[in-house]
Amino acid sequence: MAQVKFTPNLKRFYPNLKTTEFSGDTVAELLDQIDAAHKGIKDYIVTEQGELRKHVNIFIGNEMVKDKVNLSDQLTPKDEVYILQALSGG
Repeated sequence: MAQVKFTPNLKRFYPNLKTTEFSGDTVAELLDQIDAAHKGIKDYIVTEQGELRKHVNIFIGNEMVKDKVNLSDQLTPKDEVYILQALSGG
């Protein structure tokens, strides 16, 4: 299972969110597993069409996901995944 780490910005809405291992062969499957554990969190990460939101980045190791539309990037059980929600505004 991939180890998933979250930005503190998401922890503001989900105080019990912590680094956890989730299963999934793709980023999309991984997000489904995360949402099953933390109902509604996926809405902060992807749009209604399932695309990565503009101010969210997901990294697999040191590489940013390439497919921001279908989230089909492949995962291995040894991957570390980072979900980062950027702050915007002035």
